[in-house]
Amino acid sequence: MEGVPSPWVVRWAHLVAPGGAVLDVAAGSGRHARWFAARGFPVLAVDRDADALASMTGLERIETLVADLENGAPWPVRADRTFDAIVVTNYLHRPLFGHFVDTLAPGGVLIYETFAAGNGSIGKPSNPAFLLEPGELLEAVRGRLRVIAYEDGFVDDPRPAYVQRICAVRVENALTIGNIPSGPPRYALTG
Repeated sequence: MEGVPSPWVVRWAHLVAPGGAVLDVAAGSGRHARWFAARGFPVLAVDRDADALASMTGLERIETLVADLENGAPWPVRADRTFDAIVVTNYLHRPLFGHFVDTLAPGGVLIYETFAAGNGSIGKPSNPAFLLEPGELLEAVRGRLRVIAYEDGFVDDPRPAYVQRICAVRVENALTIGNIPSGPPRYALTG
């Protein structure tokens, strides 16, 4: 539903550092940008649709950036800028996976949800270029982010679709006490 944030995004938003910067990729009219901004997070909403982004002009804590994320265009985010969360929903452009990981701050959270293989049997999108293969999000972050949650399956709401979802955190070197590792960080599975 337009304007209603994804339940997947809402479920994992508690992992974002309080007041941390959020990057909303392919933001459209900003359902997630608006949701995070309303909770005190500064947001950069990026999309190629200037009209959709214009609907957020003047909203507190939301910066917009019109940019083509495809067609060989360079990554539009400055190399020295990082985010405490990157949110991507209903969008897939595989060459961006590395940029997402590189743009996450230490402790930053990637919350990603989009359509998966099988979706063409029930509706749009049906082009394989826009459908994740089984385990593809896991492979995209393997060895680079710690996976907190992953799902690959069928949903009925907000409409029937095959989806793949991931919540993953950029974990830097674990803290140590003396020469004893503190162990892996633990993340709350509910907000």
